[in-house]
Parts: sequence; structure tokens; C-alpha cells
Amino acid sequence: MERKELMCDCNIIHQNAVNIALKNKPKEKELENLTTLFKILGDSTRTKILWILDHHEMCVCDIANVLNMTKSSISHQLAILRETGIIRFRRSGKEVYYTLDDEHISRLYEIGLEHINHKLKGEDYA
Repeated sequence: MERKELMCDCNIIHQNAVNIALKNKPKEKELENLTTLFKILGDSTRTKILWILDHHEMCVCDIANVLNMTKSSISHQLAILRETGIIRFRRSGKEVYYTLDDEHISRLYEIGLEHINHKLKGEDYA
């Protein structure tokens, strides 16, 4: 099976495009933080937790029940999400409820899902 590579055969630097890219380049720390965010979201259990918390705040027991997982495994994933600022919690007596940290996380999840659904309508998504 032949593999086609997309390659640019030109030897011309399109300086205007390069200048625009360099002008708009985020700071290195911003890129590192964005990379970390996407790595954290790259776990299927954590993505499922985002799906759950995008609709309603829940406690560990409820999340574990929805995902058919143990409370300890869910607690571990919630700790990672909490430490990276993706979710937050509130206490109500002895119970702890989790929710997405802010509208940005909700939008990030929803836009990603919208993208996937759009792709699925038009072609097979790997």
C-alpha cells in the first residue's frame, strides 16, 4: 500500500505569513499550560467526567455510579482535574459536589464534541 505524503516542494519563505505567525505566537508558558490541559483531557475517564459535570454537579458516589467505576478510581481522576483547575468542588455537610471550573471548560468540552459530531456526519473519524 502506497502512502502519500503531503510535502511542500517550494523553497520560498512566505515572510508575511511567517511574520503574522510570530507576531501572534503565545508565550512559551502559555503553550506549555495548553499542552498540559490537552494531556489531562486526553484520558477517556476524565472526558467522561467532563460530560457528566457539563450537565450537573455531582458527588463522587454519583459519578462512580454513572460510570460503573469505584469511588477510589473516580476520586483519583477528580483530584487530577481539580489540581489542574478543570473542576472545582463545594462542601455540603459531609458531601462534596464537583462541577466544571468555569464556562471556558464547558465550552471547550462542547466545542470538541460538536467538532466530533460534525466530522462523523461527513466522514469516518479515526
